[in-house]
Amino acid sequence: MTSEAVRRVQSGNPWEETFGFARAVAAGDRVVVAGTTAFKGDVLYGEGDPYEQAKVAFATALDAVGEFGLGAESVIRTRVYLAHSRDVDAVGRAHKELFDAVRPVTTLLVVQGFIDSRVLVSVELEAFRGQ
Repeated sequence: MTSEAVRRVQSGNPWEETFGFARAVAAGDRVVVAGTTAFKGDVLYGEGDPYEQAKVAFATALDAVGEFGLGAESVIRTRVYLAHSRDVDAVGRAHKELFDAVRPVTTLLVVQGFIDSRVLVSVELEAFRGQ
């Protein structure tokens, strides 16, 4: 794949610069979005509320696919990482509100934790931009 076929988008998140990654990468007919939390700059939105954190994280991830002219209807895969299994229902509700009509394949994982202990949810997206 030539470098012209790959486009990267930065969101301004400080971790992108620290670790050397992009928020989203388009390659061929796919756009993939990195793990996204409810942080915007130094502010964590929905602290203590997994539903709100999921909504903010998904909105940020969808903004990233929006940079390529895509929206929720183009999402074919989501991955959801949770700090606590008790949050499954709340995060599932947020996912359903955004993707019920789309029905992407979804993986839900409970992880040991995140870099910042206040983070309850991290999400990844993959979107299709083909015909």
